[in-house]
Amino acid sequence: MENEELNRKELLEKIKSKPNAENPYYLLNLKLTPVEKWAAGIPALQAVASDLLEDKALLRGGRALFSMNQFKGFDCPSCAWPDPDDERSPLGEYCENGAKALAEEATAKVITPEFFKENSVYELAKLTDYEIGKFGRITDPLYLPKGGTHYQEISWDDAFKKIAEHLNALDSPDEAAFYTSGRTSNEASFVYQLFAREFGTNNMPDCSNMCHETSGTALIPTIGIGKGTVTLDDLYNADVIIDIGHNPGTNSPRMLSALSKQKKNGGEIIAINPLPEAGLMGFHNPQSVKGLVMGGVKLANLYLPVKINGDIALLKALVLLLIDFEKENPGKVFDKEFIEKKTVGYDEYIKQFDDLDIEFLSRQCGVSVENLQKAAEMLAFKKRIIFCWGMGITQQPNGVDMIKEMVNILLLKGSIGIEGGGVCPVRGHSNVQGNRTMLINEKPTDDQLDRLQSFFGFNPPRKHGYDVVNVIKAIHAEKVKVMFCMGGNFLSATPDTTFTAEAVRKLNLLICVSTKLNRSHLVHGKEALILPTYARSDKDIVNNEIQVITTENSMGIVEASQGVLDAVSNNLINETQIAARMAMATLGSRSVVNWQRYHDSYDAVRDDIEACIPGFDNYNVRVRQKGGFYLPNGARDEQTFVSQLDGKAPFTLTEIPENHLEDDEFMMATTRTHDQFNTTIYGLEDRYRGIKNERRVVFMNQTDIDKLGFKAGDKVDLYNFDDNIERVAPLFVIVSYKIPEKNAVTYFPETNVLVSINNVVKESNMPASKFVKIKIKKHDPEVYNKVNEMLIQGLKQRP
Repeated sequence: MENEELNRKELLEKIKSKPNAENPYYLLNLKLTPVEKWAAGIPALQAVASDLLEDKALLRGGRALFSMNQFKGFDCPSCAWPDPDDERSPLGEYCENGAKALAEEATAKVITPEFFKENSVYELAKLTDYEIGKFGRITDPLYLPKGGTHYQEISWDDAFKKIAEHLNALDSPDEAAFYTSGRTSNEASFVYQLFAREFGTNNMPDCSNMCHETSGTALIPTIGIGKGTVTLDDLYNADVIIDIGHNPGTNSPRMLSALSKQKKNGGEIIAINPLPEAGLMGFHNPQSVKGLVMGGVKLANLYLPVKINGDIALLKALVLLLIDFEKENPGKVFDKEFIEKKTVGYDEYIKQFDDLDIEFLSRQCGVSVENLQKAAEMLAFKKRIIFCWGMGITQQPNGVDMIKEMVNILLLKGSIGIEGGGVCPVRGHSNVQGNRTMLINEKPTDDQLDRLQSFFGFNPPRKHGYDVVNVIKAIHAEKVKVMFCMGGNFLSATPDTTFTAEAVRKLNLLICVSTKLNRSHLVHGKEALILPTYARSDKDIVNNEIQVITTENSMGIVEASQGVLDAVSNNLINETQIAARMAMATLGSRSVVNWQRYHDSYDAVRDDIEACIPGFDNYNVRVRQKGGFYLPNGARDEQTFVSQLDGKAPFTLTEIPENHLEDDEFMMATTRTHDQFNTTIYGLEDRYRGIKNERRVVFMNQTDIDKLGFKAGDKVDLYNFDDNIERVAPLFVIVSYKIPEKNAVTYFPETNVLVSINNVVKESNMPASKFVKIKIKKHDPEVYNKVNEMLIQGLKQRP
């Protein structure tokens, strides 16, 4: 332990000694490597070994890898892609990024209270998110007092007493907010939301508000359920998969196995994305010796390089061309029987296309008429069609309409609720879908609340609470004074970084349940608590028994998860116990819930979930069966859609946006690197895009670079002027890339500062981080110094 602490000190000193290390805004030595044309393969295995070595987890983590995503093993803490129902790879049912996520939590590096005695919040906050995350696992509860400069050790009892004092001192329960990360188990999520509601608020912002809120908002009124309607077998058997606004090679690498099986079964893939991502083009399967030795599988049959926010025009173009095919081949392109029996609004929907022109739609989306025609030909006489999408769709201002337009196409084809057909929103974080099923929702339905009231006997609040965007505004307006974060890195995940940081510093108390240090611990309220907890791969031991938790994946399968690693500290407690102890400390004798029962047994939690949430009958038995169980899905199982429409699905009318850009403006989308999962940064390489040892880059079309008088490698500053406010992200390097003209792509969280808090998706109120108007100017050292000074002053301000 002594040597480990010494290594932490050496690392910190090394970081502090870097040029310009007084702030996170500095450049490293950018190296460009060839852009990859396929994903995974031997380089993925090499990257896994490298990360395990870096985190000193080669033996510990390597052993755990063979239990990850296996029957009777633990669920990957990374993405929410489902595990196969039948066979699972004996070489390892995980991907490169899943292994990196495991290396992060299986690390032998630890942060003890001694570390915080020696390093102030101010000094730590000057490091980058990457540097902050490399110190290791937190071992003990920590408290930052008002005006304090260093976190200090606190007992669990005193921590819960502190939380209770703050919560009970509020004038209204709505002055508190309870944020949730997708990593949280079903059991912890249920207990957590139950406490918030008995306390008296629906202020439950969660990570769904930033990733797939748009999907649920679009799907519930069109197909009656806010989830996907397909299984892995459907993907294997699809005639055509359309992957739009999504990069599977980085965001859901195990999806590549499903896509390769579909190709081998004779299926086709259409890839729609502003960037020609390697994971859309080809795949070398690292779970198969044949895949490594014999070569890979070509994935996309057709790639459509859509402009940012050109997706609506592209989808309408496909429909316009399909209408022509139907006129030439009556009854062979559209499923008229399905349309008649299962839908409403067909005639009005079709009529709009009388006034649309394919040349106009082509210009709007940036894809040639020839390629649009090819895509329509691939769809015209096929029925087993699946749309898959990611945040390239959900984080655009009209993302709800985009998804509704995809549903329109599937309704025309009768392609929902059949083998090989349906919708597949690719959820980003493990159990983010389960959180919502467990009622982590700022807008619960009356039916959901009625069930809680009937079973528990208290009257839960009915007023809708704050989502992520609205809670930031409420904190800024001092309407929310205490915030509890069950996991995640709130500050780095959210938009408008300066505005959000100003808000967070106004909180009376910020509580973060965490496994590792992150930015949200360093930009904090007047007081702050860090509560360390188990990672997904850790043995969760209660009353001398290893507990089983459960999660729900992207396809509605609920499965057991049991950790295999010894915890890094004896002073950790699980998230369910954290929520239960907070409830007991805060509510005391006025509570009608037996929180101690939940504290002592996950089985007890599952028994009450079964009583309160439909679809969980015989929960404790079924979840222990091999592979778990599927939740009911009326759209998939019975072709039953919107109950208010007698089970039918409506066609939806959507509008084509006018995306005007001034001559010096560009449309920017944020994305993540291959060495990153959400806000967790594993390394400084984006291998597939040819970027090494740098994150502060802006991808641009060479024509745009030339027009601005720049050249690749030049240093620039990025500006946004939404709301008549100047936002600046200084010191980026231009990288020439194959991207539509007038478009630009950058990494988050580095450019979250440019995303206005008011730049949101219509209806879902998600941050529209894939639709940010920017100006690109030559790097100005004075601007750089000004921003740095603002940063330093912000860090020096003790809330």
